[in-house]
Amino acid sequence: MHSNNEQQLKAIKSKILQVQLFSAPGAILLGLGLYGIFGANGNAFHPSLNDMRVVYSLIAAGVTIEIWQFLQLLPLLKQQAKIINENKS
Repeated sequence: MHSNNEQQLKAIKSKILQVQLFSAPGAILLGLGLYGIFGANGNAFHPSLNDMRVVYSLIAAGVTIEIWQFLQLLPLLKQQAKIINENKS
């Protein structure tokens, strides 16, 4: 029984890693967008970050990806916690 749980945990951890890797660009986009709004002050390291339409688009794309990550990650973490708690019993 424990080997099956260990295999499930390994599969869940692999899926969690995949989701986190896919969401990394979302965090980068969100960070660039926030930099464009709060940090650039018209003097950004890239000219596109001075254009508010681009900045708001970056934020929208980043938030969308991060929401997707949250919706994918939450069930995996719940399933992982359930399996860990079953192993403790």
